[in-house]
Amino acid sequence: MIADILKHQIAQALHNVYQIEVSDENVALEQTKPDFEGDFTFVVFPYLKQSKKGPEQTAQELGAYLLEQVEEVASFNVIKGFLNLVVAQNYWVNFLSKNFSTNNFGFATHPTHQKILVEYSSPNTNKPLHLGHIRNNLLGYAVSEILKANAHLVHTCNLVNDRGIHICKSMLAWMQQGNGETPASSGLKGDHLVGKYYVLFDKQYKAEQHELVAQGLTQEQAEKQAPSILAAQDLLRKWEAGDEETVSIWKTMNGWVYEGFNVSYRTLGISFDKYYYESNTYLLGKEIVEEGLQKGVFYKKDDGSVWIDLTAEGLDHKLVLRADGTSVYTTQDMGTADLKYTDFGCNQSIYVVGNEQDYHFKVLQLILKKLGRPYADGIYHLSYGMVELPEGKMKSREGTVVDADDLMAAMVEQAEETTIELGKTEGLSEEELKNLYNMVGLGALKYFMLKVDPKKKMLFNPKESIDFQGNTGPFIQYTHARIKSVLRNAQAANLAMQFDAAEITLSKVEKELLVSMYTYPEVLAEAGKSFSPGILCNYVYDLAKIYSHFYHEHSVLKETNVNQQALRLQLCTLTADIIRSSFQLLGIQVPERM
Repeated sequence: MIADILKHQIAQALHNVYQIEVSDENVALEQTKPDFEGDFTFVVFPYLKQSKKGPEQTAQELGAYLLEQVEEVASFNVIKGFLNLVVAQNYWVNFLSKNFSTNNFGFATHPTHQKILVEYSSPNTNKPLHLGHIRNNLLGYAVSEILKANAHLVHTCNLVNDRGIHICKSMLAWMQQGNGETPASSGLKGDHLVGKYYVLFDKQYKAEQHELVAQGLTQEQAEKQAPSILAAQDLLRKWEAGDEETVSIWKTMNGWVYEGFNVSYRTLGISFDKYYYESNTYLLGKEIVEEGLQKGVFYKKDDGSVWIDLTAEGLDHKLVLRADGTSVYTTQDMGTADLKYTDFGCNQSIYVVGNEQDYHFKVLQLILKKLGRPYADGIYHLSYGMVELPEGKMKSREGTVVDADDLMAAMVEQAEETTIELGKTEGLSEEELKNLYNMVGLGALKYFMLKVDPKKKMLFNPKESIDFQGNTGPFIQYTHARIKSVLRNAQAANLAMQFDAAEITLSKVEKELLVSMYTYPEVLAEAGKSFSPGILCNYVYDLAKIYSHFYHEHSVLKETNVNQQALRLQLCTLTADIIRSSFQLLGIQVPERM
């Protein structure tokens, strides 16, 4: 990269002009502020004591040396102690010629041999996916793809929460009120059908509590003694004991849910290398608890429950096994962590889970470190904020969640309405229009979800997300379609794509576009390092904005200078490739026509 070249040359200049020894990595180089001429700025103030000269003279002497010795430096200017360097036009032009036809420019090409496992989605089988799951799934998928683009070996998995009292609530309501209803008989997706009974259970449970409170019980007593919750707890005990009828109903209803989930996953465009199920993993941690007791990592109380003391780490005492021998989430996750390491042997294991579980993952990692697990240091909780709507928070028990399937369908409908209003459908067949509405609707949803830093709570506004102006998916998709139209017309006219660099003069916006594309590899690397698709989103939006300015300031097809025209066609080609490849990493399709 040009910044690395300049850092090395500045280090050489400091040595040769002032006998100052400094390593390349310690040379601080910044992008020049827009108000000044230049590409990079070097601040000389830290070196004045050794140069024994004033800031302006020091900067002038270093600038003169670099101008004479370094072909990449075209000119320089000095503002007090700030040395502003202008990179030679040929450097940018040669970069374009070398890379404009490179497939997936910016992707790392040398394998890192870093094995990474990304666990995401992790749904419950008592309800369909909702808006919060969409953020989880999109974040997990995009992070996985960005890590692959950085040449890591990446696997994905989904730990399905298919057991527990919440599952039994749906089962009980169906057994009591379902009358044998199935997805086929109801016309509902399986996950929607099971979710319906989860809501029905909650309504009945609340009615029972209300009645018990009216009879004189406290709210806490009513919650514990309501017939519905007692029956659900009994059902859970039967399931854990392997009762044949209970397990059969559990398998049937879970099967309905999985079929429904698969439809939602296909619509979202995501998949997993492996599924884990809590019903298979929840007992695995018990052996690890015994191991920890023998090693003195855990301690047992008089009632038989097992704990770990984490007060020295600033936390508290944490239960890892109940007195009755049943496992808690930490127990289960210890066992699953061992299983995942056995299956994949990854250096790093990323858990994409909401920020309400921050404490849980701190505890899990500390426990596994104390147990001496080789993978413990590689555990990373990719914590993300909750998604809210303009109307407020969602509650799945009360049936007030935004269903993922309904939201995706509504986004596609809104895309159709908006696209027709803006007149962007001319010349497309019915099949092409259907695909376009899907691309735009789902692209708007995905981009809006991903552009926000994962750690931040976000407010999702469907109408705002589908705007064709501003920092939205549709604006960037439209930019891509516009570029492809230019390139199709250029191909039809048999326009040349090669130019003589000596005959080129870059305009301000052409150079700005080139410099933006040049930074794409760095952006991808930073997005991978930070596990933040938002970095990539906001980069590609800026790129599309710059291209839009270029498009309005310069003609491509009507340019009479064949060298300048060829340069602009290469600019178009590489811009389109970067938009396509970056959106592909985000799980978003881009249209060829619009």
